[in-house]
Amino acid sequence: MSKRIAWLAAVIVLLALPLYLEAQWLKAGQYMMIGAVGAIGLTLLTGQAGQLSLAHGFFLLVGATSYTVLSGPGDKLAGLGLDPLLAVIGAVVITALTGMAFAPVAGRLRGIYLGVASLALVFLGLFLGQEWETLTGGTSTGRSPAAFSLFGFSFSNEGELVIAGVPIRGAERLWYLFLALLAIAYLLARGAVRTRVGRSWRAVRDNEAAATAMGVDVARTKAAVFAVSSAYAGLAGVMTVLWFDILKPDESEFGTYGVNTSIAFLAMVIIGGLGSVTGAVVGALVVFGLPQVLTLYSTDLGWFTGSITPVLVSSFVYGAAIVLVVLFEPGGLAAVGRRLKEIRR
Repeated sequence: MSKRIAWLAAVIVLLALPLYLEAQWLKAGQYMMIGAVGAIGLTLLTGQAGQLSLAHGFFLLVGATSYTVLSGPGDKLAGLGLDPLLAVIGAVVITALTGMAFAPVAGRLRGIYLGVASLALVFLGLFLGQEWETLTGGTSTGRSPAAFSLFGFSFSNEGELVIAGVPIRGAERLWYLFLALLAIAYLLARGAVRTRVGRSWRAVRDNEAAATAMGVDVARTKAAVFAVSSAYAGLAGVMTVLWFDILKPDESEFGTYGVNTSIAFLAMVIIGGLGSVTGAVVGALVVFGLPQVLTLYSTDLGWFTGSITPVLVSSFVYGAAIVLVVLFEPGGLAAVGRRLKEIRR
């Protein structure tokens, strides 16, 4: 009962925050939700199924590009002009199929070899994003995505909506949209982990030969979990392009969809605890949240001068956190939480 009350209180607080926070803080929270959705997908792949992937940045780009093309008008650039909800679903499906296409490689490689092979996809995405300007708009100008709308209600600044005397504009509306997407992603992941699907993932992770003896189709299971993880990354990509309000491919391998982003997602699941869905959400708050908070407080703190930036400081912080987790608590923050519960009992 106490756990349900805590969850209910958390939901009430999250629903009420847009009525009290300024738009810049809401944007920071939205970015953390993007990280949480992507991290959930990666913890299913790496923590539950034992498949190392550094391609999350690539799948983010696939999801972002798919949504922009599916929902955008087909005038100067490629676009199908679909309803935004259908475009989101289509982007998730396309990204899942892209991940499944990589499954034959994932089925033959393990460990660091799979990680290096998946990293090649990031460089492939960098090349395609720069070359396919009819889809992405190119690195110089990019292209704007269609504003998301649901049953005629726009999640932008269009129209007037007032709740408790507070105007609900684009930032507040996107907060509620991202919160709903995160809730759906979280519940689906928790449900999958507790079912036979999750047990087959863990069987493949622990021992492929034993899993085969128990009747688990290892190749199919790996393909399925890669597709699921890619779908989560695709949804995070859709949220990313809505958050930036522009699709702009990276000019180098370090960018919104680059190597650094893939590493950041891996840091989230390690800090939060490999295989823990809740831990992935907490890890996203640390890795994606800290740069946002430090940026908002940078003027007041007066810490950041010259080459010392909030992003650089954040990288050192979560890098140190990974080292501490590996050395002292391999189970991450999720294991710390379980220990605290045992102490309370």
